[in-house]
Amino acid sequence: MNYIKQIIGFTLGVILTLLLVYFFRNIGKNDDQVSTDYYVLTNQISKMNKMVVIEQDFSNLQKTKITNQLFGIKGLPSSEKEIVIFTKAKAQVTYDLKKMKIEVDSTDKKLIIKEIPNADIKIFTDAEITSLDDSFFDRFSEEDFKRITNNARKNAEKTVDQTKLRNEGRKQLLQNLNDIFVLAKALKYEVVDDTNTFDLSKL
Repeated sequence: MNYIKQIIGFTLGVILTLLLVYFFRNIGKNDDQVSTDYYVLTNQISKMNKMVVIEQDFSNLQKTKITNQLFGIKGLPSSEKEIVIFTKAKAQVTYDLKKMKIEVDSTDKKLIIKEIPNADIKIFTDAEITSLDDSFFDRFSEEDFKRITNNARKNAEKTVDQTKLRNEGRKQLLQNLNDIFVLAKALKYEVVDDTNTFDLSKL
């Protein structure tokens, strides 16, 4: 009888030991997997640098006519001079993604977008004289050239629709971040956007 009890006790002990070993091994594997997933995500995020998200080019011609009295004396015939300026504008939207705040919650398996940096819009303009028509008595002065070309640059800047540019920039930003979102999904992480910037329903 004691012998049977010993066998039963020994058998239960072995079973209990095997269960404990199996349990702790699986716990260790899960911890290793969580650690690996966390490293993969954070490493991918750390590789993000400041990127140019989108660029757009604009160009136009601006004609300016100036009418003056000859020698500035009333009663004398007037003279007319004309200048045509070709202007180019390049609009550039950039995001400094090193300022982007993303939290990786390995416990609840969430990739949380906490903060998106503001878009930085830069507009570069250039003005070139393509046509000039003045007279010997009424020349364009250096001050005229400076004033007219400055106005042409300002007008070129006004042709840039910054609201539209920001919206297109955000769409492109989402595409650029899509690799990280897809990686998170592959690792069974939920992507949470606290900034309400992106439509993540299609991920």
